[in-house]
Amino acid sequence: MTDRILALETSAHAASCALVCAEKVEAFAYQDVGLTHSRTLMPMVRGLFENSGLSLADCDYVAVAHGPGSFTGIRIGVAAAKGLAAGAGLHCVGVSTLEAMAQLVPFERSIICCSMDARRGEVYNAIFRSNGVDAPERLCADRPITAEQAAAEARKFAEEHDFSIIHIGDGAELCYNLLIDLPSSRLAPPHLLRQSAVGVAFAAKRAIHEGRACTPDELTAVYLRLSQAERERERARQSNS
Repeated sequence: MTDRILALETSAHAASCALVCAEKVEAFAYQDVGLTHSRTLMPMVRGLFENSGLSLADCDYVAVAHGPGSFTGIRIGVAAAKGLAAGAGLHCVGVSTLEAMAQLVPFERSIICCSMDARRGEVYNAIFRSNGVDAPERLCADRPITAEQAAAEARKFAEEHDFSIIHIGDGAELCYNLLIDLPSSRLAPPHLLRQSAVGVAFAAKRAIHEGRACTPDELTAVYLRLSQAERERERARQSNS
Protein backbone atom coordinates (compact mmCIF):
# COMPACT_ATOMS: atom_id res chain seq x y z
CA MET A 1 0.00 0.00 0.00
CA THR A 2 1.49 3.34 -1.08
CA ASP A 3 -0.99 5.67 0.63
CA ARG A 4 0.57 8.47 2.64
CA ILE A 5 -0.66 8.68 6.24
CA LEU A 6 -0.47 11.61 8.62
CA ALA A 7 -0.48 10.01 12.09
CA LEU A 8 -1.10 11.71 15.45
CA GLU A 9 -0.37 10.42 18.97
CA THR A 10 -1.58 12.35 22.03
CA SER A 11 -2.75 9.56 24.34
CA ALA A 12 -0.34 10.23 27.21
CA HIS A 13 2.29 12.70 28.41
CA ALA A 14 4.16 12.89 25.09
CA ALA A 15 2.79 14.06 21.75
CA SER A 16 4.04 13.11 18.30
CA CYS A 17 3.13 13.17 14.64
CA ALA A 18 4.50 11.35 11.62
CA LEU A 19 4.25 11.06 7.85
CA VAL A 20 4.51 7.48 6.62
CA CYS A 21 4.25 6.32 3.00
CA ALA A 22 4.46 2.61 2.16
CA GLU A 23 7.12 1.28 4.56
CA LYS A 24 9.02 4.56 4.80
CA VAL A 25 8.85 7.01 7.70
CA GLU A 26 9.19 10.28 5.80
CA ALA A 27 9.02 12.67 8.76
CA PHE A 28 8.55 12.42 12.51
CA ALA A 29 8.23 14.92 15.37
CA TYR A 30 8.07 14.12 19.10
CA GLN A 31 7.82 16.23 22.22
CA ASP A 32 7.68 15.21 25.89
CA VAL A 33 8.46 18.30 27.97
CA GLY A 34 5.29 18.73 30.01
CA LEU A 35 3.48 21.21 27.77
CA THR A 36 -0.15 20.53 26.90
CA HIS A 37 -0.96 18.87 23.60
CA SER A 38 -3.25 21.77 22.74
CA ARG A 39 -0.07 23.89 22.55
CA THR A 40 2.33 21.42 20.95
CA LEU A 41 0.45 19.19 18.48
CA MET A 42 -0.56 21.58 15.69
CA PRO A 43 2.77 23.47 15.64
CA MET A 44 4.50 20.09 15.27
CA VAL A 45 2.18 19.13 12.40
CA ARG A 46 2.85 22.45 10.66
CA GLY A 47 6.59 22.00 11.13
CA LEU A 48 6.37 18.45 9.79
CA PHE A 49 4.88 19.68 6.53
CA GLU A 50 7.12 22.73 6.23
CA ASN A 51 10.31 20.75 6.75
CA SER A 52 9.31 17.82 4.53
CA GLY A 53 8.10 19.91 1.59
CA LEU A 54 4.80 18.02 1.73
CA SER A 55 1.32 19.19 2.62
CA LEU A 56 -1.97 17.76 3.82
CA ALA A 57 -3.03 17.66 0.18
CA ASP A 58 -0.31 15.04 -0.38
CA CYS A 59 -1.85 12.73 2.24
CA ASP A 60 -4.50 10.06 1.79
CA TYR A 61 -5.51 9.44 5.42
CA VAL A 62 -5.27 11.04 8.85
CA ALA A 63 -4.71 8.43 11.57
CA VAL A 64 -4.89 8.90 15.32
CA ALA A 65 -4.53 6.85 18.49
CA HIS A 66 -8.16 7.13 19.64
CA GLY A 67 -7.72 5.37 22.98
CA PRO A 68 -7.29 4.18 25.56
CA GLY A 69 -5.30 6.87 27.33
CA SER A 70 -5.59 10.28 28.91
CA PHE A 71 -9.13 11.55 28.42
CA THR A 72 -7.92 15.06 27.61
CA GLY A 73 -5.12 13.83 25.38
CA ILE A 74 -7.38 11.52 23.41
CA ARG A 75 -9.97 14.27 22.93
CA ILE A 76 -7.30 16.63 21.59
CA GLY A 77 -5.91 14.04 19.17
CA VAL A 78 -9.30 12.93 17.88
CA ALA A 79 -10.51 16.51 17.45
CA ALA A 80 -7.33 17.42 15.56
CA ALA A 81 -7.63 14.38 13.28
CA LYS A 82 -11.29 15.12 12.54
CA GLY A 83 -10.56 18.77 11.78
CA LEU A 84 -7.57 18.09 9.54
CA ALA A 85 -9.32 15.32 7.63
CA ALA A 86 -12.56 17.24 7.18
CA GLY A 87 -10.73 20.30 5.89
CA ALA A 88 -8.82 18.26 3.31
CA GLY A 89 -11.61 15.85 2.36
CA LEU A 90 -9.73 12.83 3.74
CA HIS A 91 -10.82 9.73 5.62
CA CYS A 92 -9.75 9.08 9.21
CA VAL A 93 -8.35 5.97 10.83
CA GLY A 94 -8.73 5.48 14.57
CA VAL A 95 -6.44 2.84 16.04
CA SER A 96 -5.92 1.36 19.48
CA THR A 97 -3.16 3.13 21.38
CA LEU A 98 -1.98 -0.26 22.65
CA GLU A 99 -1.98 -1.89 19.22
CA ALA A 100 0.00 1.04 17.86
CA MET A 101 2.66 0.49 20.54
CA ALA A 102 3.00 -3.17 19.60
CA GLN A 103 3.94 -2.12 16.04
CA LEU A 104 7.16 -0.59 17.37
CA VAL A 105 8.83 -3.78 18.64
CA PRO A 106 7.84 -6.80 16.48
CA PHE A 107 11.48 -7.60 15.69
CA GLU A 108 11.85 -10.92 17.53
CA ARG A 109 9.87 -13.85 18.88
CA SER A 110 8.28 -12.35 21.94
CA ILE A 111 5.22 -11.59 23.96
CA ILE A 112 4.63 -7.82 23.76
CA CYS A 113 3.03 -6.49 26.94
CA CYS A 114 1.62 -3.02 26.14
CA SER A 115 0.70 -1.01 29.23
CA MET A 116 -0.37 2.54 29.99
CA ASP A 117 -0.59 3.91 33.50
CA ALA A 118 -4.35 4.27 34.15
CA ARG A 119 -3.88 5.45 37.78
CA ARG A 120 -5.78 4.01 40.74
CA GLY A 121 -3.52 0.92 40.67
CA GLU A 122 -4.54 -0.04 37.13
CA VAL A 123 -3.04 -0.11 33.66
CA TYR A 124 -4.65 -0.04 30.25
CA ASN A 125 -3.23 -3.23 28.84
CA ALA A 126 -3.21 -5.52 25.83
CA ILE A 127 -0.88 -8.40 25.04
CA PHE A 128 0.40 -9.37 21.60
CA ARG A 129 2.52 -12.19 20.22
CA SER A 130 5.24 -11.54 17.65
CA ASN A 131 6.99 -14.19 15.57
CA GLY A 132 9.64 -11.66 14.56
CA VAL A 133 8.44 -11.51 10.96
CA ASP A 134 4.74 -10.70 10.66
CA ALA A 135 2.59 -8.06 12.31
CA PRO A 136 1.99 -8.76 16.01
CA GLU A 137 -0.97 -11.02 16.79
CA ARG A 138 -3.42 -9.76 19.41
CA LEU A 139 -3.94 -12.19 22.31
CA CYS A 140 -6.52 -10.19 24.28
CA ALA A 141 -8.72 -7.14 24.05
CA ASP A 142 -7.74 -3.71 25.37
CA ARG A 143 -8.83 -3.50 29.01
CA PRO A 144 -8.21 -1.67 32.28
CA ILE A 145 -6.75 -4.18 34.77
CA THR A 146 -4.29 -4.20 37.63
CA ALA A 147 -0.59 -4.33 36.86
CA GLU A 148 -0.46 -7.62 38.77
CA GLN A 149 -3.07 -9.16 36.47
CA ALA A 150 -1.32 -7.89 33.34
CA ALA A 151 2.06 -9.21 34.49
CA ALA A 152 0.58 -12.60 35.39
CA GLU A 153 -1.02 -12.94 31.95
CA ALA A 154 2.19 -11.93 30.19
CA ARG A 155 4.08 -14.55 32.21
CA LYS A 156 1.50 -17.20 31.30
CA PHE A 157 1.62 -16.45 27.57
CA ALA A 158 5.42 -16.38 27.57
CA GLU A 159 5.61 -19.76 29.32
CA GLU A 160 3.05 -21.30 26.96
CA HIS A 161 4.96 -20.22 23.84
CA ASP A 162 8.51 -20.23 25.27
CA PHE A 163 8.88 -16.57 24.24
CA SER A 164 10.61 -13.63 25.86
CA ILE A 165 8.55 -10.66 27.11
CA ILE A 166 8.97 -7.07 25.94
CA HIS A 167 7.24 -4.37 28.00
CA ILE A 168 6.31 -1.12 26.26
CA GLY A 169 4.30 1.99 27.12
CA ASP A 170 4.24 4.60 29.87
CA GLY A 171 3.06 1.87 32.26
CA ALA A 172 5.69 -0.65 31.17
CA GLU A 173 7.76 -0.34 34.33
CA LEU A 174 4.74 -1.23 36.48
CA CYS A 175 4.49 -4.66 34.85
CA TYR A 176 8.22 -5.16 34.30
CA ASN A 177 8.97 -4.67 37.99
CA LEU A 178 6.58 -7.52 38.82
CA LEU A 179 8.47 -9.89 36.50
CA ILE A 180 11.99 -8.94 37.53
CA ASP A 181 12.67 -12.61 38.31
CA LEU A 182 12.38 -13.55 34.61
CA PRO A 183 15.66 -13.08 32.69
CA SER A 184 13.65 -13.06 29.45
CA SER A 185 11.45 -10.13 30.58
CA ARG A 186 12.75 -6.68 29.70
CA LEU A 187 11.76 -3.16 28.81
CA ALA A 188 11.69 -1.97 25.22
CA PRO A 189 14.71 0.18 24.25
CA PRO A 190 14.40 3.76 25.57
CA HIS A 191 13.78 5.28 22.13
CA LEU A 192 10.88 2.87 21.56
CA LEU A 193 9.47 2.67 25.09
CA ARG A 194 6.83 5.41 24.82
CA GLN A 195 3.86 5.76 22.51
CA SER A 196 4.69 7.06 19.04
CA ALA A 197 2.87 8.32 15.96
CA VAL A 198 5.03 5.98 13.87
CA GLY A 199 3.31 3.02 15.53
CA VAL A 200 -0.05 4.69 14.89
CA ALA A 201 0.74 4.93 11.18
CA PHE A 202 1.69 1.27 10.87
CA ALA A 203 -1.37 0.15 12.83
CA ALA A 204 -3.45 2.37 10.53
CA LYS A 205 -2.03 0.66 7.44
CA ARG A 206 -3.51 -2.62 8.66
CA ALA A 207 -6.82 -0.98 9.57
CA ILE A 208 -7.08 0.56 6.09
CA HIS A 209 -6.39 -2.82 4.49
CA GLU A 210 -9.19 -4.29 6.60
CA GLY A 211 -11.63 -1.57 5.54
CA ARG A 212 -11.75 0.23 8.89
CA ALA A 213 -11.15 3.78 7.66
CA CYS A 214 -14.03 6.16 8.36
CA THR A 215 -15.31 9.65 7.69
CA PRO A 216 -14.30 12.40 10.14
CA ASP A 217 -17.85 12.41 11.56
CA GLU A 218 -17.59 8.67 12.28
CA LEU A 219 -14.30 8.89 14.19
CA THR A 220 -14.85 8.39 17.93
CA ALA A 221 -12.73 8.18 21.06
CA VAL A 222 -12.40 4.91 23.00
CA TYR A 223 -11.96 5.56 26.72
CA LEU A 224 -12.64 2.06 28.18
CA ARG A 225 -13.87 3.51 31.47
CA LEU A 226 -15.82 6.48 32.78
CA SER A 227 -14.13 9.80 33.43
CA GLN A 228 -13.67 10.98 37.01
CA ALA A 229 -16.58 13.42 36.63
CA GLU A 230 -18.81 10.64 35.30
CA ARG A 231 -17.78 8.33 38.14
CA GLU A 232 -18.60 11.02 40.70
CA ARG A 233 -22.01 11.61 39.12
CA GLU A 234 -22.70 7.88 39.20
CA ARG A 235 -21.69 7.63 42.88
CA ALA A 236 -23.94 10.60 43.69
CA ARG A 237 -26.83 9.02 41.79
CA GLN A 238 -26.41 5.73 43.65
CA SER A 239 -26.18 7.43 47.06
CA ASN A 240 -29.38 9.36 46.35
CA SER A 241 -31.32 6.37 45.08
